[in-house]
Amino acid sequence: MALAESVDRDANRALRARFDEVYGDYQRLRSGLDELRGRLADLRVTERSEDGQVTATAGARGQVISVELHPSVFQDRDARALSRKITTTVHRAEAAAVAATQVLVAGYLPAGSGATDFLRTGDFDSLLGRADAVLRRGE
Repeated sequence: MALAESVDRDANRALRARFDEVYGDYQRLRSGLDELRGRLADLRVTERSEDGQVTATAGARGQVISVELHPSVFQDRDARALSRKITTTVHRAEAAAVAATQVLVAGYLPAGSGATDFLRTGDFDSLLGRADAVLRRGE
């Protein structure tokens, strides 16, 4: 009986140590979420057209915050060219904001987590595949 009790105690110690490790990771992640929310709320990325006539600013979700036009854009009467320039600059600002958000959020997630990979690649299937693999290990 003494051997079985010793094995049980060792298993319980190992289980408790693993729980403490996982709980510590959770607490670090949770405490960083408030800071992350604030940093995401403040995130702004600004892009300018090559000639500097159009400036677009986007927020953390890639949403357009503002578009500014330099007065010189009105000297050229080519509305299509101006439209293309605005659209291109806005798309660059949106893409840069999404990339900045991915980098920022990844800094708050555990290394090698499926969520980090998803943020980087946008591959939802790999995120679900990772969750499926974890669930299968638990079965």
